[in-house]
Amino acid sequence: MSRADRSRGSARGTIPSPNIWHWPDIYEVENRAQDVDGVVFGVLAEVADWRDRDVLDLGCGAGFHLPLFAETARSVVGVEPHPPLVAAARRRTAGHAAVSVVEGSADALPLPDDSVDVVHARTAYFFGPGCGPGILEAMRVLRPGGVLAIVDLDATVAPYGGWMRADLPHYDPVAVEAFFDAQGFAMRRVRTRWEFEGRDALRAVLGIEFTARTAARAFAETPGLGLEVGYRIHTRAVSSGLILPSG
Repeated sequence: MSRADRSRGSARGTIPSPNIWHWPDIYEVENRAQDVDGVVFGVLAEVADWRDRDVLDLGCGAGFHLPLFAETARSVVGVEPHPPLVAAARRRTAGHAAVSVVEGSADALPLPDDSVDVVHARTAYFFGPGCGPGILEAMRVLRPGGVLAIVDLDATVAPYGGWMRADLPHYDPVAVEAFFDAQGFAMRRVRTRWEFEGRDALRAVLGIEFTARTAARAFAETPGLGLEVGYRIHTRAVSSGLILPSG
């Protein structure tokens, strides 16, 4: 999330996500560069194990993460509000029988109650206050014992977080964390490494994530091909049942 927030699906209309909507090819480069050591997926496997379970990837974009879930999940459904990205995600997963992709929004999910075990949302829709309808929808479609896992950028971690705050001076990461805490979420912080194939790829990705001024600063402050980026993983579980007091 920077000047180009990932799309916020809404029954009242979708706020576009300029980075992936307008520059899908560059966003694909960004996806390949992100978290090259797999730290985020390693933590997700601990807090929201999807092996042999049914997964919803909410705001799946062009479906980059769908095949990764499909390696061990029982089934995977991607929900995405932007029709061209829905088509791209379907093309990407055409050979995966357990994967389906549907058009839909975070606060009006096209899934029945109690139909999935893990809801995964990465830098999409859930940016703090205002995302309550999406949280309620995720809780609706999760089965008892299921988990909502929200992966978001950590603006307190330099250098990427500093560039975010330069472009979003009113964004308060402490207030966002307090919001999720009040909603009953646990949180894990992780630090990852982004690694690009070349300087041109780095420049292009920074150019769709930040304003021109901040992107130029970020490029100048990144002498090589890699940079450290922090994430927060917020998780909220659905109770697996009523526990009666003994005696």
